[in-house]
Amino acid sequence: MYSKANELFERLKSINPNPETELKYLNPYTLLIAVVLSAQATDKGVNKATEPLFKVVDTPEKMIELGEENLKDYIKTIGLYKTKAKNIINLSKKLVSEFKGVIPADRELLETLPGVGRKTANVVLNVVFGMNTIAVDTHIFRVSNRTGLASGKTPLDVEKELERVVPTEYRFYAHHWLILHGRYICTARAPKCEMCPISDLCDYYESLIG
Repeated sequence: MYSKANELFERLKSINPNPETELKYLNPYTLLIAVVLSAQATDKGVNKATEPLFKVVDTPEKMIELGEENLKDYIKTIGLYKTKAKNIINLSKKLVSEFKGVIPADRELLETLPGVGRKTANVVLNVVFGMNTIAVDTHIFRVSNRTGLASGKTPLDVEKELERVVPTEYRFYAHHWLILHGRYICTARAPKCEMCPISDLCDYYESLIG
């Protein structure tokens, strides 16, 4: 499996050496908010909503001042916006009261914030703090299982398996490569196998061609 993972990530690296999140953000706090909003939503949709929002709010203190009802107006085009608005105000209050407005560089502490789960925490740790965390979203879950790179019945199962099989030198960018591959090539419906750079390494494609 090591050799397959090594070859797979080497090819994805050759196409996009330094992949980045497609969420737009200004600082660690706005990234956290963008990732919270991205649950069951597209990055494109989140960016459309946060562009005007982040022009007036870029700190937890400003978010608290904006208030839940006004926040809803900015994010009402995003799924589950009422719940997300409530969580964002509450996590902002907790950041101010318990962390002096600073995003903690610790997964367990991040997960104590309302609306922040393991995936969100992993994205923040990777993008903001440069940690080799792997945030398993629906794209990574699908690509990992479909290719046979890392099989698992839950996102946590897949995350643990990826931590085991992804070579250290590819760990930092791993979840970015897999997300982008799942978003644009290995799509949920009608995956573009004919243009996939790793199709010969994929269990799903092998089953198609017999």
